[in-house]
Amino acid sequence: MAEATFMLGGAAVPDAHRAISAIGRSFDIHEWSGSGPEQLHVHYADDEAWHILEGTLTFKLLDREVEASAGTTVFIPAGVAHTYYEAHGPTRYLIIMPPNLRNLIAALHAAPPEQHPAIMRQFQSEIVA
Repeated sequence: MAEATFMLGGAAVPDAHRAISAIGRSFDIHEWSGSGPEQLHVHYADDEAWHILEGTLTFKLLDREVEASAGTTVFIPAGVAHTYYEAHGPTRYLIIMPPNLRNLIAALHAAPPEQHPAIMRQFQSEIVA
């Protein structure tokens, strides 16, 4: 049986040496830093969300860019092209994703860039720009 993970008292990080990471059947939540992929991309079957802990991320959509600073939660529903990058220095954020996106990211990291478009299609996603 899976174990529950608790972050009590508003603590974002359990201790100074361990980032948040919890994997479940329906979704994962991970503490990350840095920018996302350079290209706009779309996940046709999966929603994705971020909660900014420190710094600012800029989310680029097809028609606009939106800055999200610490305390902001961003939800990108399936079918919306997006990417994101650090706007003004280092950031720390929680990313919430379904297992399909976890598996997509692992597959992309294990393959050379020329294989990325085919891998994206296998996971109901696409690079759009």
